[in-house]
Amino acid sequence: MFENLSSRLDRAFKGLKGQGKITELNVAETVKEIRKALVDADVNYKIAKSFTDVVREKALGQNVLTAVSPGQLMIKIVNDELRELLGGKTEELNIQGSPAIILIAGLQGSGKTTFSGKLSRYIKSKGKNPLLVAGDVYRPAAIDQLKVLGEQVGVEVYTEEGSKNPVEIAANAIKYAKANGNNVVIIDTAGRLSVDEEMMNEIALVKKAVNPNEILFVVDAMTGQDAVNTAQAFNERLDFNGVVLTKMDGDTRGGAALSIKSILNKPIKFVSMGEKMEALDVFHPERMASRILGMGDIVSLVEKAQEVFDQDEADRLQKKISRNEFNYEDFLSQLQQIKKMGNIKDLMGMIPGVGKAIKDVDINDESFKGVEAIIHSMTPFERQNPDSLSGNRKKRIANGAGRDITEVNKLVKQFEEMRKMMKTMNKMQGSGRKMRGLPFGR
Repeated sequence: MFENLSSRLDRAFKGLKGQGKITELNVAETVKEIRKALVDADVNYKIAKSFTDVVREKALGQNVLTAVSPGQLMIKIVNDELRELLGGKTEELNIQGSPAIILIAGLQGSGKTTFSGKLSRYIKSKGKNPLLVAGDVYRPAAIDQLKVLGEQVGVEVYTEEGSKNPVEIAANAIKYAKANGNNVVIIDTAGRLSVDEEMMNEIALVKKAVNPNEILFVVDAMTGQDAVNTAQAFNERLDFNGVVLTKMDGDTRGGAALSIKSILNKPIKFVSMGEKMEALDVFHPERMASRILGMGDIVSLVEKAQEVFDQDEADRLQKKISRNEFNYEDFLSQLQQIKKMGNIKDLMGMIPGVGKAIKDVDINDESFKGVEAIIHSMTPFERQNPDSLSGNRKKRIANGAGRDITEVNKLVKQFEEMRKMMKTMNKMQGSGRKMRGLPFGR
C-alpha cells in the first residue's frame, strides 16, 4: 500500500540530509520532489500543488532548533499536512438505532459484496447482531457469493429468491430484522459497469425506502482519479456518508485516497485489502500518514494482534516459554494465528523502519507453506519434543514434506535460536520482577 509514494517521498527528504538549516533553496527543491511524488501517485494536481504550497510556507516559517535537522522538520510538517489531507480524524461508523441500516453502493467489480461480508464480521465483533441483505438482483452470482461470505463469518443472509425488486427486498429485510433481533442491517446493492441513470434512480429509491443511518460508497483504489469522478457522480444523487477503498493491496498508486477527502469532503471510513474476511481496516488518517512516510503503525499492528490472539492462549504460551517448553505445536499454532491478521508484508510494514527494508522483497502467505509442511510431517512426539530430531528423523521429515533436508535443518536452527532468545528474555523479565520487589526497583 502506497509503496511507490513512500519511496518517492523518502528520496525527496534525502535531499535535506546533511543540510544544517532550512533555506529557500533546499525547501524549494524538496517541495518540488514532493509535488512530483504526489502527482505520480495519481493525486489531483491542484490538491498536490495546494498541499506543497502549505508545506513550503510552514517550512520557511519555522525556526529550526539545533536538535532538529531540516529533514526531520520537513517530515514532521509533511506528516501533519498528510493527516489533514486524509481527513484529520477518524470518522466512526454510525450503528446506533434499532436496527441501524447501512446501504452499500458502488460500481460493479469494486468489491461491494466482499466488503459487505467483511463489514458484517467487523460489526459482529463489536457485539452486534448484523443481517446481510442480498439486494443485487442482477448479477447472477451475487446472492450466492453473499451466502458463502455470510456462512464464513457466521452472519445470516436475507434473500428473496426470484424477486427482481430491490426496494421491496430492502424494506422486507428491515421488517425481518426487527422481528428477529438483528440490530444492524447491511444492504448489498447492484452495481453497473459505469454510472448510468437507471442505476442511480434505483439506488435512490432504495435509500428513500429504508432511510439508512450510513451510506458507504465502495471504490476500487486501482482506478485512480476515475474513482474520484465516480464518487462525485454517486454523491450528487446519494449524499453518502463515507468512502471505502478496496484492493489497496493491488498495484495502486494510492492517489484516489489522497484526493477523495479534499474534493468531496467525505471521510474515508474503511480500507479493504485482499479476500480474507479479516482484511478490513478502519481508516485512521494519522496512522495512514505515518505509514506513507515509512514511520510504521504499531497501534494498528497491536489492534490486529488483539483481535486474533486469545488471552488464555497467550497466558498458556507464556507459562510454557517460562519453563522452556515451547515446541513445534506451539510454533505452528502461532503461525496460523499470524496468517489470520492479514497480508504478511503489510503487517511487517507497520513496524517502524521495516517497510523500507522489505519493499523489494517478495513476502506473502505462501512463504509459510514450506514451514507448515515440515512441521506437519513430524510425528506428534517430535512436534512436542524438539530435542528429539536426530539426523534420521530429519531425513524422514524432509521426504514426508517433499522438501530438501537443508530446509529442515534451517528451520530447526532458526527454531532453536528463537527458543534461546525466548529463554534469555524470560530470564531478563524474571530479574526485573525480583528487582521490583526491592526498594530501588519500584
